[in-house]
Amino acid sequence: MSKTAVVYWSGTGNTEAMANAVVKGAKEKGAEVTLFTATDFGADQVADFDAIAFGCPSMGTEELEDSEFEPMFSAVKDQLSGKKIALFGSYGWGDGEWMRNWEEDCKACGAVLAADSVICNDAPDDDATAQCEALGAALV
Repeated sequence: MSKTAVVYWSGTGNTEAMANAVVKGAKEKGAEVTLFTATDFGADQVADFDAIAFGCPSMGTEELEDSEFEPMFSAVKDQLSGKKIALFGSYGWGDGEWMRNWEEDCKACGAVLAADSVICNDAPDDDATAQCEALGAALV
């Protein structure tokens, strides 16, 4: 059985809703899934999982949330080489630049993106929810 972690930060609940859809998709494919907030996940846990989905909304000038999520991600990213991962998050403005930059950062550290990243404007609609479920399934 595949062990999958879903790690997220959410300020408004939008990215949390996306995380729950990712969990649902992975569980439906038979994965053992653990849901973490960014403050509850660390570098010492990366090796415990076959795949990890990371979720963070766009903040500021299209960047990762910088007080909890970004420090956690910086601490784990050097251990993502060869690891199957997926990215998701919501935004309220901009064009998704934060996600493109985040994907490039992950590729540079050797992570394997298992699926196209999922972004949605504000709360996830039915289409974004379905994309998140498919993202979770792709990790299994």
